[in-house]
Amino acid sequence: MTSVVSDTAEAVDLCPEFSLYLKPISRITVSVALPHLKTPGKSISNWEVMERLKAMVHPEQFSSLRISKSSMDYLRFEGEVENRSAVKRSLAKLEGKSIKLSGFTDVLKIRAVEHKTDFPTRHDWDSFFRDAKDMNETVPGERPDTIHLEGLPCKWFSMKDGAPDRPSEEVLRTVFQRFGKIRNVDIPMLDPYREEMTGKNFNTFSFGGHLNFEGFVQYQDHTGFVRAMDSLRGMKLMFKGDDGKAVACSIKVTFDTTKHLSDSSLKKRQQERLKLQELEKQREEQKRREKEEEERRREEERYCKSLFCQKLKEKEEKKTQKKLKKQQEEEQKKLQLKISTEERKLLLAQRNLESIRLIAELLSRAKQERRRLEERRQLQEDELRRVEAEKERTLELQRKERQLRDKLLGNLLKKSTNTDAVHLDLQICATQTQTQTESQRKEPREAKKQEKRKESEADGGRRERRRSRRRRSRTHSQSSSRSRSRSRRRSHHRSRRH
Repeated sequence: MTSVVSDTAEAVDLCPEFSLYLKPISRITVSVALPHLKTPGKSISNWEVMERLKAMVHPEQFSSLRISKSSMDYLRFEGEVENRSAVKRSLAKLEGKSIKLSGFTDVLKIRAVEHKTDFPTRHDWDSFFRDAKDMNETVPGERPDTIHLEGLPCKWFSMKDGAPDRPSEEVLRTVFQRFGKIRNVDIPMLDPYREEMTGKNFNTFSFGGHLNFEGFVQYQDHTGFVRAMDSLRGMKLMFKGDDGKAVACSIKVTFDTTKHLSDSSLKKRQQERLKLQELEKQREEQKRREKEEEERRREEERYCKSLFCQKLKEKEEKKTQKKLKKQQEEEQKKLQLKISTEERKLLLAQRNLESIRLIAELLSRAKQERRRLEERRQLQEDELRRVEAEKERTLELQRKERQLRDKLLGNLLKKSTNTDAVHLDLQICATQTQTQTESQRKEPREAKKQEKRKESEADGGRRERRRSRRRRSRTHSQSSSRSRSRSRRRSHHRSRRH
């Protein structure tokens, strides 16, 4: 089980080349005595007890806390803290203390001790090899010189440019040669025949899904073995990544009791490996023969089938070809019909498009003609309004002239002599003549400007209409001249009367 390490101060170097270190195990065992439950159906919450224990060691924290044993009388927990100093502080806060749970009147007594690791001592391996009758301490592998390691993460012992789930014996040798010269190493999971030899699966998974492996390290002398065992006692394996984050895992370290790396065991495994390789070759040869036999049998079946069924096949082929030809002809007909239909649709679409364009052109021309007619009608209306305005202005001038004449005549009758009246009448006649002359000058100018504007706007194909307009304008001018001459004659006649 791997855990994140936040405090690496107590870590010691194992192999900095592969970022591997040893960290002391900081673990305590906590026992909580349980009261006798008198009420049926009532139980104690393990989670509540764990939370109370975590609160009691605060500000220290458990990196992991789990139940190792549970019974009717007590609960036993195993908790791990960051370093050895935190173990002492946590023990001082827990040993001999008591807790009280909600819903219970009795208090729960707590006992806390430092966890003792299950690690073999010098006495253990000395007594084992001394008492073992099938061991010879003068033979490598039959004496205390081989370490058996379990729970090693594959990723930590893999080559940097290799597969992360495949450990390397070279890396294992490099890591553990720190304690002395190594005679031999072995990783059983790397041997493809080992599982078949022993009937044991060497691929194991730890909590979190990481692949672990077991390995054997044999030192050349007893000193390297002892130094390695003493260094690994009470330690966890720690790996520090490139990002500075560290993780640690517990590994199981024992001395080899199976003569795993002895010469006899190595020779025996080599012989078994050769036998298995030979057996595998025989199996492959048998599979190859069976495959060839199967191919030969199939070839014979194909030959017989082709020999006896050739006519039937030819008949089926002719039938199939005939059917295929008929289908092709039908498809060709359908295709021709579809093409003609599409051409018809295309022709209709083109005609519709041409009709739409023709209608659009006609509508455009009609719109332009309507615009011309409206402009022409507007010009005629403007001309009519101008004539009416001129007529009203002329009538207004005549009315004002009559009023002025009447007023002047009245004044002359009352105040002036005949000579003065004649002189005033001559001035009035001169004024009237000047006014009429100015109006006569302005009217031809206005008529000429209007005619030029009409000539510039009218179409060249409608000259006959322009001639009619000119005749009407001349007729109007003549009538205006006659009316002016009649008015002059009337005024002259009146002046003579006066």
